[in-house]
Amino acid sequence: MPHIPLPEQLPGITGLLEYRLDTAQPIRELTQILLRGESTLSPGERELIAALVSSRNCTNFCEAAHTKAADLLLGDDETALAVKQDIETAPVSGKMKALLQIAALAQRSGKAVTAEAVARAREAGATDREIHDTVLITALFSLYNKYVDGMATVAPADPAYYQMLGERITSRGYVRPPGGYPVQTH
Repeated sequence: MPHIPLPEQLPGITGLLEYRLDTAQPIRELTQILLRGESTLSPGERELIAALVSSRNCTNFCEAAHTKAADLLLGDDETALAVKQDIETAPVSGKMKALLQIAALAQRSGKAVTAEAVARAREAGATDREIHDTVLITALFSLYNKYVDGMATVAPADPAYYQMLGERITSRGYVRPPGGYPVQTH
């Protein structure tokens, strides 16, 4: 049960973002820029970073949502699972393996990101902006994960919910729908 009253029909981060629209707006805008804005990393690759970080932070809602978004964007349901299990054997490029390792390091601690990890990414073809954005996506999802868990939001158990949420994320991105979300009546 959430620590504060939140809209029951909006579990996870969605209810929190509706609770404080003024703080939600800049967070949503940053998320939209990082995960859907101009980038040499595909939206699916960026969702993999979000799914990995959320998985390592043990935030069920965010892990399920971003795993499903990655699955839909990548066109399979195995890559995100493989990344979360073992980055080095996952079916992604050498560049993505290096960037995902940077995300894994940054998730533990910003100071855990080493010059060697950055050099590996550069050697694999990663640009400075890709390295930057990987660390920033990691930091942003660590914020989301702590927000969701720190407020004890609800994480639905039904996989159909995350299918719907993944479809919403991939089709609309991270912007709030005009007028907000429909109120559920019982």
